[in-house]
Amino acid sequence: MKIALIGYGKMGQTIERIAKDRGHEIVSIIDIKNLEDFNSAAFKSADVAIEFTRPDVVLSNVRKCFSVGVRVVSGTTGWKAADLKDEVEKNGYTLFWSSNYSLGVNAFIALNKYLAKIMNQLDAYTPSMTETHHVHKLDAPSGTAITLAEGIIENVDRVNGWTLTPDLQKDKMPISSIRRHEVPGIHTICYDSEDDYIEITHSARSRRGLALGAVLAAEFTCGKKGFLGMDDMLKF
Repeated sequence: MKIALIGYGKMGQTIERIAKDRGHEIVSIIDIKNLEDFNSAAFKSADVAIEFTRPDVVLSNVRKCFSVGVRVVSGTTGWKAADLKDEVEKNGYTLFWSSNYSLGVNAFIALNKYLAKIMNQLDAYTPSMTETHHVHKLDAPSGTAITLAEGIIENVDRVNGWTLTPDLQKDKMPISSIRRHEVPGIHTICYDSEDDYIEITHSARSRRGLALGAVLAAEFTCGKKGFLGMDDMLKF
């Protein structure tokens, strides 16, 4: 498979190594200094582009891919990818988006939803979340934290949203966002009561799990159209 990379930071470089190890060819690498390469023959030859950039440029990047018929796998967070769903399906484009491509994280997301359904019956327990990432991460809370929060909001009737300022919004689930050193990512869900508490945690050891999941998603897009996500690929 011919892959184009959009964004060549630490994640893009890790994706490149894994894609090559899996027998794929990197035909184009686009970063801030060579945006004109979106119009290059090499980029247009790609079967799929894997995009990890910033929320202020992701929409432009994705639409540039669509304009030349290149499928997109995007891991950029801090934007509403779902807003493109109608555009993607109407025009026969392919966009695979996830807030987190780690297979372990997606198992954790499924576990979080299942636990939330159980805890909906136990009013004495108050949910909260803490997420910790490296100091280079721009968005807070993380996209994964928002996905986890949505899984709780959908299944726990007494939770009406999430907040970074819990003292002001008592009916919202508090999320604490910590930026520290080079932490790849830690997400902890806690249900607390006067008698005890329940805690589940996912801790990433490196970016490799994210990068591998993104390459697997790129492979999954072959022959497919529409707005896709990890639920389509993993079917948890």
